[in-house]
Amino acid sequence: MIKIAEGVYFIQGMDEMIPDSHVYVIGKKSSKDFTLIDAGLMGKENYKIQEIKKIGIEIEDIKRIIMTHTHLDHIGCLPEIMKQIPAAEIWIHETEAEMIEKGDDRSVYGMDMFKSLFQMQHSLKDDHFTFQVDKKLSGGETFEIGGMTWEIIHIPGHSAGSIALYHREKKILIPGDTVYADNSIGRFDLYGANASALNDSLKKLSELEVKILLPGHNHIVEDVSPDYISKTTGYWAPQLV
Repeated sequence: MIKIAEGVYFIQGMDEMIPDSHVYVIGKKSSKDFTLIDAGLMGKENYKIQEIKKIGIEIEDIKRIIMTHTHLDHIGCLPEIMKQIPAAEIWIHETEAEMIEKGDDRSVYGMDMFKSLFQMQHSLKDDHFTFQVDKKLSGGETFEIGGMTWEIIHIPGHSAGSIALYHREKKILIPGDTVYADNSIGRFDLYGANASALNDSLKKLSELEVKILLPGHNHIVEDVSPDYISKTTGYWAPQLV
């Protein structure tokens, strides 16, 4: 695990045939109040937990897991992590939280073809991703967690319930799979995706002052140019209609 800034740590995803999302840990060590951002792919829970322990964070000090969205590469090992951290709360945007609670896994698999494939490969039952969500986010919230102030921004497009976390003082953006390094953006062909909404969300993010970009995949960017997101938005705009 790599320290990005005070109270912000990076656990790199371990990609296989399909990507494994990065995980971020936020919270100052003195607070003993840590938050995981996303979980990752099935079978990666022990790797993620061991990385957390390596820097001296006690597992019981992880108070919540916030999902940037519920695609399989981000939520895949969440049920297993929940078994190791049963007291941690789960926070998800209300659109996808309601689906998770009802056992509607379209926001997880994205396509029926993917559902059949991954259920067979990983012996996943139909209710594997059905659980209660402790806090349903709507976007616009500001939370004081771990001795830090984080804003929640609803950024639909890659998925209906995608969110970003933004630390205004440190100018840190955690956008899930909405925008990556190298002028890349998240796909917009899965269930709940909407190209026009993605364009609007990218425009919303381009209004923020961002110095550190911590995406769900690809590499992190620690010296973001002021017009990076707006240029990326302009590059993709013809396809996001």
